[in-house]
Amino acid sequence: MKITILVFISCCFFSTPLLAQSTYSVKGAITDTAAKAKLLNTSISVLNAKDSTLRKFTRADATGAFAINNLTKGKFILLVTYPGYADYVETFSLDSVHTTHDFGRLNMLLKAKLLADVIIKGSRAAIKIKGDTTEFDPRAYTIEKNATVEDLLKQLQGITIDKDGKITAQGQTVSKVLVDGEEFFGDDPTLVTKNLRADMVDKVQLYDKKSDQATFTGIDDGQKTKTINIQLKADKKNGYFGKAEAGGGTDGYYQSSLLFNRFKAKSKFSAYGIMGNNGKVGLGWDDSQKYSGGNGNVEFGDDGSVSFYFNGNADDALDSFGGQYNGRGIPLARTGGVHYDSKWNNDKQSLNTNYKIGSLAVDGTENTLSQNNTPGGSINSNSDRGYHNFLFRQKLDGTYIIKLDTTSTLKIMFDATAKNGQTLSNYNSVTQRSDSIRLNSNLRNIINNTNGKIMNVSALFTKKFAKKGRTFSFNISEGLNQSSANGFLRSEADFYDAAGVRDSIQRTDQLKTSNLQSSALTTNATYTEPLTKQLSIVFNYAVGINNGTSEQRSFNQSLPGVYNVQVDSLSNSYRLNEFSNQIGAIFNYKTKKTTLNAGSKVSDVNFNQMNELTSTPFKRNFVNWAPQASFQYRFSQQQSLYLNYNGRTTQPSINQIQPVANNTDNLNIIVGNQALTPSFTNSFGFFYYSYKVISGQSINFNGNYSLTNNPIISNVFTDTSKGKTVSQYVNLGNKTPFNFNLNSYYGRKIEKVGVNVGLSLRANGNTSYSISNGALNRLIYDNYSAQLNISKYKEKKYEFYTSFGPNYTISNSSLLKNINNNGRGFRADGGFNLYLPAKFQVGSDVNYEFTAKTQTFATDLKRTLLNANITKTFFKNDDLKLTLWANDLLNQNVGFSRSVSGNFIQQNSYTTIKRYFMFSITWNFNSMNTAAAKK
Repeated sequence: MKITILVFISCCFFSTPLLAQSTYSVKGAITDTAAKAKLLNTSISVLNAKDSTLRKFTRADATGAFAINNLTKGKFILLVTYPGYADYVETFSLDSVHTTHDFGRLNMLLKAKLLADVIIKGSRAAIKIKGDTTEFDPRAYTIEKNATVEDLLKQLQGITIDKDGKITAQGQTVSKVLVDGEEFFGDDPTLVTKNLRADMVDKVQLYDKKSDQATFTGIDDGQKTKTINIQLKADKKNGYFGKAEAGGGTDGYYQSSLLFNRFKAKSKFSAYGIMGNNGKVGLGWDDSQKYSGGNGNVEFGDDGSVSFYFNGNADDALDSFGGQYNGRGIPLARTGGVHYDSKWNNDKQSLNTNYKIGSLAVDGTENTLSQNNTPGGSINSNSDRGYHNFLFRQKLDGTYIIKLDTTSTLKIMFDATAKNGQTLSNYNSVTQRSDSIRLNSNLRNIINNTNGKIMNVSALFTKKFAKKGRTFSFNISEGLNQSSANGFLRSEADFYDAAGVRDSIQRTDQLKTSNLQSSALTTNATYTEPLTKQLSIVFNYAVGINNGTSEQRSFNQSLPGVYNVQVDSLSNSYRLNEFSNQIGAIFNYKTKKTTLNAGSKVSDVNFNQMNELTSTPFKRNFVNWAPQASFQYRFSQQQSLYLNYNGRTTQPSINQIQPVANNTDNLNIIVGNQALTPSFTNSFGFFYYSYKVISGQSINFNGNYSLTNNPIISNVFTDTSKGKTVSQYVNLGNKTPFNFNLNSYYGRKIEKVGVNVGLSLRANGNTSYSISNGALNRLIYDNYSAQLNISKYKEKKYEFYTSFGPNYTISNSSLLKNINNNGRGFRADGGFNLYLPAKFQVGSDVNYEFTAKTQTFATDLKRTLLNANITKTFFKNDDLKLTLWANDLLNQNVGFSRSVSGNFIQQNSYTTIKRYFMFSITWNFNSMNTAAAKK
């Protein structure tokens, strides 16, 4: 019975019901009678006669025959195309009398023979398939005045964009949007989709971009990025365009922006500036993780590469601010940037450069309630924090490429970052036992001022030899990092006895200084050699040299305001030298449909650290293995299966082995463990992908399973009499933590109503371990969710979207057998935009979250955020736009979160942006409209 029901559901959802299938169809055969040739793989498309949008698509077989079934009643256009031949176009109709249209034998004519013939000119095809690339023609769609590239993409088959600008194509996230094949303002897709005008676009190309190494060598390594390339019209590459916006609202909220673009032939210049305090401006820096300077580890990539970050940034000694806004606090952002790229010398040389500058200040308060459940009892803490965070940063980067000859290329890349910041934090916390007897209280004030400079330079030389598949590349890079910090730590901690009476006080008033300098030189040589037509091998050898110094000092007062008495136990000065070698070999076997990779990389690292204050050395030599294997089978250009395996060695970090003494939080202390040994992680993954261009149907299945041998876990001892914790990292040899994730997606367009529908099913979880006061704790976390997406875009009429679904979480700890955090939840998003007469538009979006109460948390958590707007445009080209919009109409944007991690239960409340109303004016300017009008 269960099997019957499942089969019935599958048939209903994932395929067209048998009862709904139509008998309407077309058929025929394609030939060239003059050449007496049957044209194999001729492209045959059926278009809607009304708007020329694509309905069905196929290719002719070996005999030239074709058939397209499952059509509906209506008027259509048949478009037949074949390279070198004139397009054949013919209109036809299907109705209850004529359910099948037989075109018979269609004779194609070479373009070269049409000098004296009549050329049949037909409607433009909306979609073309060129190898692995799906190409869209914007002229087949309706484009509004002043529409952006984002507005155009919303109309394209298989592409959706959410309210935040995230692009999904054929069921996969698009992470790169290029302009004429080049990056535009780095890797931020929204700076392309929201900045460029839709009427400038000649073609939109969607494809899976191979890695730079695979593109160069021709050896598929399985690494692909879903990419959109915006090809501009030749006559739209001369002129300027942009927009200016200013808005003010209630409670002092405001935002403003200016975008300017100047294109001339193969050169592009763009600039932008944004300022506001309403959280809706560009507050993030995409390169923050890449250029932030590290986190105090020697890090090893999945490929066996070594990256050394010497004890992190200097500002890590006290509270620091990374320059990102996560919805907490009230932000004030000022950001701007300039972009320039150009090609010359017959495209043999090119330059792409960006400059970004900006500052971000965030002010707010937060409260944290936490509970630490130990075998000896529960400890409850209540902490309040008020803060002011500020960061100013500017960055310059560029890429210069020169084609030395037809086989050799040199690519030079550079970037430089300068930043300074300030963090002010005030803490007030109280810790007590479950019987409300106070254990300690703590007042802390932290002031930290930071400065940093980062520079990276690299050069990549590539060479292709006469033998196909034989290549050589050499890369050399140098990175410099300097950072400094100085600030004050003022703390007063009171400790209480078993009766709740204060018995001791610990006061701290210290000056903290920190200075860091590091340099890293890395070289890597890669050689590929074809062994047979299908089999090839890739060799690589890399050398890394890292040098650095780190100095952190703490000073007490000798006189009021005079901090010159060094605290030796909290001061250090380290010098580091590191040398690494890496060698690797990867075999690649490739046929028309199959790609198989297998091999390994191994790194030998010599680590030498010296404590300059105590003349104490710390040396460590280790080997990292990184085996890998992958298999890919391509059923067709739009359907493939991918399997992969990766293994990696994880060395203990310096902070785990020998942490720098830090009393910023004297209630939580970390001690080192020099006996730590490496752990090894095995990861297995799969990915299945299928996409049908005509129906827009996409099916994705992917998953990953990882398990770690000899894991490094946290061993925490809590003094239940004082509320202090001491943590140390240890190896757990007899247990194997693991994590998994499974994702599935089905989506398609329902042609009759023009609605895009998608269903996602997800499952992820992990089992991990920790030690609490000598007892082993097994932590289980699993989450299951489903989500249904529905959207429709009708040009110049309306658009709407909705996404909703339930979720269920399983969360428990072996040390807390009588309590868990299992619970259900529900999320929903939606929005619409409606075009009205007299150039008015109204729109709204809503976000709903619900988390049910659990054994851990006694109350439900729910929130509805509703926004709305009304817009009026003016002038012939809608160049002026007035907008009145409301943020959080229901005034429910309450900053609140809760979580469970092992023995710790935590609940946070924090400052957020509440309800406000804003009026804004937007002006679009475009020299191309003026030129067209004069013409």
